[in-house]
Amino acid sequence: MNTATIIDDSEVLSFKLGKEEYGISILKVQEIRGYEQPTRLANAPDYLKGVVNLRGSIVPIVDMRIKFGIAEPKYDSLTVVIILNIAHHVIGMVVDSVSDVVTLSADQIRPAPAMGQDADSSYLRGLGTIGERMLILLDIDALMQSDELGLVTALPHAA
Repeated sequence: MNTATIIDDSEVLSFKLGKEEYGISILKVQEIRGYEQPTRLANAPDYLKGVVNLRGSIVPIVDMRIKFGIAEPKYDSLTVVIILNIAHHVIGMVVDSVSDVVTLSADQIRPAPAMGQDADSSYLRGLGTIGERMLILLDIDALMQSDELGLVTALPHAA
């Protein structure tokens, strides 16, 4: 793992999926919005909730709770969509709630544990610790561009 890439963008947006807290680089976040029911696409995987019109751009909405198999997703007043800008593509990511923006120093970041051959951990950047809190740090670029999700390569570039 290259900790230099984590240290370069040590400000992370923390959010919850189920009982776990995750963090992504704040530099990838375009905005945070309340959840609105997207327009469903035929034959789309369950985790792709559909698309929304965001100021003239069609934005796919991925529910990370379904993608990661974390509990039964509920859509309430705390449910938010983090609008991401990944490789010039705009993608919405549904999460249970957003916590805060935290700055992590190098000594607060630990390497991601080995997950074994069968588990894809290529999108895990490490674990961040803030007191008693532990954040699972995601490489959101790697996750959204993974062969499994394939969202970024399948989308036209955002204007």
